[in-house]
Amino acid sequence: MLLAMTAKNKKMKGKFQPDKNGYFGQFGGAFIPELLYPNVKELEDNYIQIIESEEFQKEYKSLLKDFVGRPSPLYFAKRLSEKYGAQIYLKREDLNHTGAHKINNTIGQILIAQKLGKTKIIAETGAGQHGVATATVCALMGLECTVFMGEKDIVRQAPNVARMKMLGAKVVPATSGSKTLKDATNEAIRYWIQHPETFYLIGSVVGPHPHPDMVARLQAVISEEMKWQLKEKTGNENPDTIIACVGGGSNAAGAFYHYMDDEEVELIAVEAAGLGVNSGESAATSQLGQVGIIHGSKTILMQDEYGQIVEPYSISAGLDYPGVGPLHAFLFESGRAKFMNATDKEALDAAFELTKIEGIIPALETAHALAVLPKMTLRKDQVIVINLSGRGDKDLETFIKHLEE
Repeated sequence: MLLAMTAKNKKMKGKFQPDKNGYFGQFGGAFIPELLYPNVKELEDNYIQIIESEEFQKEYKSLLKDFVGRPSPLYFAKRLSEKYGAQIYLKREDLNHTGAHKINNTIGQILIAQKLGKTKIIAETGAGQHGVATATVCALMGLECTVFMGEKDIVRQAPNVARMKMLGAKVVPATSGSKTLKDATNEAIRYWIQHPETFYLIGSVVGPHPHPDMVARLQAVISEEMKWQLKEKTGNENPDTIIACVGGGSNAAGAFYHYMDDEEVELIAVEAAGLGVNSGESAATSQLGQVGIIHGSKTILMQDEYGQIVEPYSISAGLDYPGVGPLHAFLFESGRAKFMNATDKEALDAAFELTKIEGIIPALETAHALAVLPKMTLRKDQVIVINLSGRGDKDLETFIKHLEE
């Protein structure tokens, strides 16, 4: 039985915060099996109080500073700016411990799990960055960790699988469907139903309420830093444009968070077009999707006429997802964010370009955000922040295959 859970938390301020029932506009909610109701309800009743407590904030900020290495730099990309005729800054989440933005969320959630008395942690991962970040914080806190990962992703993200195992995590392959992120999430939820005493440390702004809101709050440190860093560098805390890649959408949620209610700031979310939006091999959810329910929330997802999920495709494991988080579905439907997309080839070209002219190898996910620059009409004085969500070490095998092309 699926329960459409009703939340009782106070309504947060701002048009793009969830309402008392966990909805962003028409998207969100908690559509969950009855067995999971106590777990999700416990989290919903406590997460805001825990996050806003002085004790949590002190420990969270201390770990972000001394363990993760925050604040991450806001770097002015001089040569990239000269090429595209704009003022382009890169928010260097790739320089965080473990190599991506994912650690911001796992640090926060592991503290919440401890406050709730949980000792066993499960997670899903696509590109492996969330899996590594979860395994890292579990090692830090001495907690048992199981990570579900698509069999296909285990092969193409082998370095991250090795890191997870080295950190003491058990990596469980998902062998159904496309054997990617969607299927890893399915397996994690299936395990969670069978073992409700575990804490499911979701990696993106997806899943039943309160997970999308909780993950967005923990990733909001990105835009919080951007404000004072931009003020320092440009005299204005607001950029003209923020660009971030979107699969489920955690890095974009963090980059957009403190700017969502400020209509002066253009928000651009970039999805993976794969071999082309209309090729049948794509993950451009906003262009191909319809309203439906996936992994416990109502959102926009790729589905056929019978409501069955259409398998997504992207060269990037972290964007290879058939849906988008409910916050992003609302940003798209409301028109607050502009949704663009980039093909595999465009992302590869953008990754090689950044590497050669700025000396930074980006993750394939991040490369999609960079890939829309040639498609935009830019001004010399336009201040753009691109969220450089992860580093490309994990994708070297893919990059090597395309070096000679």
